[in-house]
Amino acid sequence: PDAIFRIKTTEKLLCLTFDDGPDPGSTPHLLDILDEYKIKAIFFCSGKAAVEYPILIKQITEKGHLIGNHGFNHLNGWKSSLQKCIAEVSDSAPYTSFRLFRPPYGRLRPNQYMKLKGTYKIVFWDVMAYDFDSEFGSLKSLDILKKKIRPGSIIVLHDKVHSAANKILVEFIDFAVNQGYRFVITF
Repeated sequence: PDAIFRIKTTEKLLCLTFDDGPDPGSTPHLLDILDEYKIKAIFFCSGKAAVEYPILIKQITEKGHLIGNHGFNHLNGWKSSLQKCIAEVSDSAPYTSFRLFRPPYGRLRPNQYMKLKGTYKIVFWDVMAYDFDSEFGSLKSLDILKKKIRPGSIIVLHDKVHSAANKILVEFIDFAVNQGYRFVITF
């Protein structure tokens, strides 16, 4: 019940988030687009990628974006024990965040949630564009974004080379701004 799925607002506010990075093939491109539009986002990074690409983590934070914890190895909470799940989050925290957590695949068992909610704001989403699925297609991903956003939507895209986010982000931002939306990183 304390998890965050949307911003509680009637204003035309959106929260743009990116999972699974950082990735040297996509993060700089996404940062350039966000800079161009003066938009801040939340990057839910895996600890493993953060350790591998600390310069990208530094670039994300230096540009004013937030970093969230996405576990160390992107394990599915439904397939992990309580101890393994907590260890994954704890191992990732020094490289990502001690405050914000998004479960990989959006999956947590109730006991995992109860253990983590005392320390972390657990952030899910209400709009998933399936941009990670190369067979889904970037036009379908863009169409979902255009049709499903509403005041307070938390949008999840993916910070990966193969993600359709790299192709559709500019068009989506233009659409959202023309509809009167603003992007924020607060809940």
